[in-house]
Amino acid sequence: MAGPKLTLTGAGGALGLVLRPRLIARGAVLTAAGHRLPEPVSPEERVLGGDLREDAVVDAALAGADAVIHLAGSSVEKPLAEIIQNNLVALQRLYEGARRHQVKRIVFASSNHTIGMYPAGQRLSLADKVRPDGNYGLSKVWGEAMGQLYFDKFGIETVSLRIGSAIERPTEPRHLSTWLGYDDLEDLIWRAATVPDVGCLTVWGVSANSRSWWDNAEAAALGYAPKQNAEDYAEEILRGQDPGWRFQGGSFALADVT
Repeated sequence: MAGPKLTLTGAGGALGLVLRPRLIARGAVLTAAGHRLPEPVSPEERVLGGDLREDAVVDAALAGADAVIHLAGSSVEKPLAEIIQNNLVALQRLYEGARRHQVKRIVFASSNHTIGMYPAGQRLSLADKVRPDGNYGLSKVWGEAMGQLYFDKFGIETVSLRIGSAIERPTEPRHLSTWLGYDDLEDLIWRAATVPDVGCLTVWGVSANSRSWWDNAEAAALGYAPKQNAEDYAEEILRGQDPGWRFQGGSFALADVT
């Protein structure tokens, strides 16, 4: 029996390259979409390139998909006009494509930068108000709201993942709270794309870090139970290093906005 038909955008990015072989190994029938045509990671993978702001590209990417894992867009702080084009216009085109092709769900790569102006160390839940730390974080707040809009009006489910620091291993003090290891990332993405009947849900994309700042109770709806813990690296990381940033968003919280 064929697995879920998934489309992954941002296929050539760091997380796309990590996830594609792992999703295929889990049985996904995967379409990998990138701004430039990505190299296939498997003979079973369908690849395509193009600008997601173009309807024809979106139609090609979403045809037949059960769910979309949307990783594409600017992932660093940039001028607002550029962020709007890359992170909002493209996302709106994607939701409209989901309407045309009756795609059931979008997994939206949101970010901890939606709350980056909270002080480091403050414990947060998803009930706490957003406090974006720049244009990038602001775009993720808008993206989460767009998911709610398209669920309420058109029934398209969205799982927004407020991803922390998704890297192979933690390397700085802030990561002791924000790290999302690749094994946990894989499990979270898979569950976000395949667990039935989740509605419009937001969860933290974070591992089981002993020093985590974020209450991830909502992730129980996905059955997500992370296994990795940045504390395993704490002694090495803290040896001779500054204890970290003032704000949860780290360097993003210090950047100017234009």
